[in-house]
Amino acid sequence: MKVWTISFLDKEGVQQTLDLELEHRPSEEEAAQRLRPRLFPVTHELDLNDLEGRTQEPTVKTLKEQNAVQIISIVEAS
Repeated sequence: MKVWTISFLDKEGVQQTLDLELEHRPSEEEAAQRLRPRLFPVTHELDLNDLEGRTQEPTVKTLKEQNAVQIISIVEAS
């Protein structure tokens, strides 16, 4: 398994990182789905039905618009 480092701006605008172990490079949506339960455990339980299927990357959009969290980069850890 490879280790991928997700760099993101948290709700205070501070750059943070999270390491994920995956075989392939995660998309921004996959990274957002992994970030959300760690950053917002309660909202992770909420249903995104209003966005699912109607917009691309609903988790990325929700994190950015409602929680001010933005993914900056996804790179393989060295």
